[in-house]
Amino acid sequence: MQDTQMQELIDSVMLAGKIMIESGADIARVDDTLKRIARNGGIKEPKIFETTTGIMMSVPDYKLAQVEPIQKRTIDLEKVSRVNDISRAFQLKKITVEEMKVKLEFIDKKAPFFAWTWQVLAAAMISCTLMIMYNGHWQDFITTAVIGGLGYACYYFINTTFKIKFVSEFLASLVIGVLSVLAVRNNLGISVGMIIIGSVMPLVPGVPITNSVRDVLAGHLLSGLARGTEALLSASAIALGIAMVLRFM
Repeated sequence: MQDTQMQELIDSVMLAGKIMIESGADIARVDDTLKRIARNGGIKEPKIFETTTGIMMSVPDYKLAQVEPIQKRTIDLEKVSRVNDISRAFQLKKITVEEMKVKLEFIDKKAPFFAWTWQVLAAAMISCTLMIMYNGHWQDFITTAVIGGLGYACYYFINTTFKIKFVSEFLASLVIGVLSVLAVRNNLGISVGMIIIGSVMPLVPGVPITNSVRDVLAGHLLSGLARGTEALLSASAIALGIAMVLRFM
C-alpha cells in the first residue's frame, strides 16, 4: 500500500473514532470499530489507544503515528449507527477508502439531527410518563409535561449558547425546581417532589453512566472512570439546583 493510501486510511480511522466518541459511543465499541476498519484496510497489527479526550494510532510497519483530540461530547446515536454501517460496508468491500472518508466527513458535518422543538416535546413526554411510573398523581401529568419541556429547553439553549459543561444542568434543574414549587402553590399541581422527579429525568446522564460501567467491565478503566466522573458531576449539578430551590423557597 502506498503512503498516501495509508495516510487516508489512518485519517478515516481517526475520524470514525472522533465521531463515535463525540456522539456518546462506549470505548469498547469504538475500539472494535476502529480496529476492524484498520485491519480491513490492510494494517495487520494496528496500535490504537482511545480515551474520552483523545485517540492515538500508530502503524509500526510504515513508521506513521497520529493523534486526534476530542474536545466535545454529546449523545447522538444516529451518528454512531451510521459509522458502524460504513465500517461494515468497507469490510464487505462495497466502498473504497476514499469513499469511506468522504462519507465520514459528511456524517461529521451534515448528519441530520432532531430539531430542538422535537427534543423539547420528547422531554415533555418522558417527564410526565415517568412521573406516573414512579406512582405520581394524574393531576400532575400536564404540569409535569410542561415543566419538563421548559426545563429541557433551558438546558438546550444554555448548552448550545455558552457551551459550559455542568452549568446548563444546574440552571435547568433550578428552573424546574422553581416552576414546580410555584405550580403547587398556585394549585396547578399536587406533589412538588413527584413533579421535580419526573421533570429532571431528561437531564439525568443515563447514557454516560451506562457507558462508564460497560467500559470498566471491558477493561477500559481510564475511560470508564472518566465517564463515571463526568456523569457524577452532571448528577451533582442537577441535585444542587434542586436543593437550592427546596432550601430557599
